[in-house]
Amino acid sequence: MKIGFIGLGNMGLPMALNLLKAGHEVIGFDLVKSQLDAFAAAGGAIAPNANATAKDAEIVFTMLPASKHVEGLYLGEHGLLVNANPETLLVDCSTISPKVAQAVATAAKEKGFTMIDAPVSGGTAGAQAGTLTFMVGGNPEDVERARPLLEKMGKNIFHAGVSGAGQTVKVCNNMLLGIQMLGTSEALRLGIANGMDPKVLSDIMSKSSGRNWALELYNPCPGVMENVPSSKGYAGGFGVDLMLKDLGLAVENAKNLEANIPLGKMAQHLYESHSKAGNGQLDFSSVFNLQKAD
Repeated sequence: MKIGFIGLGNMGLPMALNLLKAGHEVIGFDLVKSQLDAFAAAGGAIAPNANATAKDAEIVFTMLPASKHVEGLYLGEHGLLVNANPETLLVDCSTISPKVAQAVATAAKEKGFTMIDAPVSGGTAGAQAGTLTFMVGGNPEDVERARPLLEKMGKNIFHAGVSGAGQTVKVCNNMLLGIQMLGTSEALRLGIANGMDPKVLSDIMSKSSGRNWALELYNPCPGVMENVPSSKGYAGGFGVDLMLKDLGLAVENAKNLEANIPLGKMAQHLYESHSKAGNGQLDFSSVFNLQKAD
């Protein structure tokens, strides 16, 4: 199958490489030359611009930083909806506002395109291993059309509902994750202040009612687990600024719907403080250091 892939960043590049490994012809584009070079070195074809990825492609995947980038790519005067073949299935894997996802999907439909939103969970490690979780919004037949390719990049593919539903699930999931990481860090800090070994404390809590993903698989305390960012100086993983962006999407969505999310707003405030202190590029589990006693 001929596939276009726009956005070969920390997530997009390994996703595109997994499609290459599955035997598909993939033509990609990114604004960062080093990412293009890495893609080409693995056998990928390089497009001269974003629109060129859609030429003759059966499916085009996009993995972009934020809502404004998705809007610009698809809805711009020289965007994909102007230049691509309407028979091409459009799959946006970016994490963006549900409202924007719905608007772009509506515009695509008006121009004769089929489009689904398919944000992911699983981080860079999941992207590399091909074990991502896809949260998909769109028509069932379009989801099934994309499923064989999604399965080359992910382990779990969930059809969440209509266009924008995938983004809604992603926003809810990441808000909960951000809150969990703060709570886990606070509990570990309290135990350490009482003289507890954080490994012992983590093991007990992970077998008790306080168990959660951050505690069991992504422990924020350095030295408790191997091969997680906290034991690598909080390098890699999912950045503080990315979590802050997703929490902003949750707060914006809640405001539009007049929904009450006091913990989500508090989490946004704490990650914002952590970012402003110069930690924006560190993994989000570095909020463990935000919990240090003064």
